[in-house]
Amino acid sequence: MNGFFAGPTRRGVLGLAAGAVGELAAPALARAQGSLKPIRISIGRQPWAAGNSPVTQYMMNDKLFEKHAAEAGYALTADYRDYPSALPMVEAIIGGNLDLGMWGNTPIIRVIAVKQPISMLVVGEGHLRFLICMKDNSPIRNVADLKGKVVGALLGGDPYNALTQILRYQLGSPDPRASDIRVVNTASQAQAAMVPAGMDASVVTYPGFLPAQAMGTTAIVNSFGYTEAHYKGSLGTGAGILIPSVKKSPFYPDGFYLHRSFWVVRDAVLEKDPKIVTAFVIAQQEAISALTKMDPGAVSQLVKAYWKLPPELGAKVVKDELLFKRGWAWPTEGDARAVVQTSRFMADSKQIELPLTWDQVKGAFIKAAPLMKEAYQQMGSQPAASVFMESGASDLRGAPVWEMDKWTDRS
Repeated sequence: MNGFFAGPTRRGVLGLAAGAVGELAAPALARAQGSLKPIRISIGRQPWAAGNSPVTQYMMNDKLFEKHAAEAGYALTADYRDYPSALPMVEAIIGGNLDLGMWGNTPIIRVIAVKQPISMLVVGEGHLRFLICMKDNSPIRNVADLKGKVVGALLGGDPYNALTQILRYQLGSPDPRASDIRVVNTASQAQAAMVPAGMDASVVTYPGFLPAQAMGTTAIVNSFGYTEAHYKGSLGTGAGILIPSVKKSPFYPDGFYLHRSFWVVRDAVLEKDPKIVTAFVIAQQEAISALTKMDPGAVSQLVKAYWKLPPELGAKVVKDELLFKRGWAWPTEGDARAVVQTSRFMADSKQIELPLTWDQVKGAFIKAAPLMKEAYQQMGSQPAASVFMESGASDLRGAPVWEMDKWTDRS
């Protein structure tokens, strides 16, 4: 087993007119391709997650990576691979069997801590909603009711870290054991969303939660700092109530937990073919720009095979997504802070020995930073520089990665 699923289908049917033009252009294209450097790049995606799913699907459908690679002098074979989570991707990249991958904070922190040769590129997705779920007949109605219960979460992953931060600000300690909560591992979001026998509650991502509602799954709170439909407590009853303790989080206004996933690349690829990395980033940004202009429901239907959501529910996932809220993926100081601060939480809960320093996180960005600036300039320097520093934004921002000399430790 190589740790990945078969890739999704690509657009394979062209109109007659387009086909005719393609036949006429084929000899010229073949001659042009002959002058390009052949290269094969493998790309790991998580299509059951959030924003990276429609973005990479759009890139695949329109062959955007291939297009921009050709402009950079490469005849690219793009090998997209589907992964259920970051863990098998980490193993593949470290083993030299995968070139690019999209990982959340947690695996990135572990890899930086042990000095593996990877570099961070751009934001792959962000602001994913994590919910504490249970069956709709459950007596659990608020976070305090979790005391003494069994909660399912992806151990060593973002769902577990989101849980610890909700517990930190609601119950006083990020350690589930301090509240007599036993956490058991959930192998997939589909499993977590069903809250199987033996679990009283579980931590579920929004794409997993939405289809499970029809099978009796409900929720009490989310990582953004609001109550959900099954909530009943001192704040009232039902969904949409801001939980005051979220304002104590260093991640506010993002919520209890600052979810960010980043694209990472093997340093060997970055050092040997830097222009192919720039081409990938430009292709991703072109896809984000196009999808931001589309109806959110239509965007979700690009990946209906994975999310299994009708347009009205799929639109909810798309509207949460940081990439589509911003319209761009360039990493900022606020995004880097997600890595630094999460590492501190992980050290507090003994998941890692020591938290990362700002210098360690900067070190993971520094090799690719000039390429990110080059890609940004090729894309017309959008957004304007002032947007990165926008104080009224609903997400944490700051100086872009190519100005990391301005990044400071704000803890």
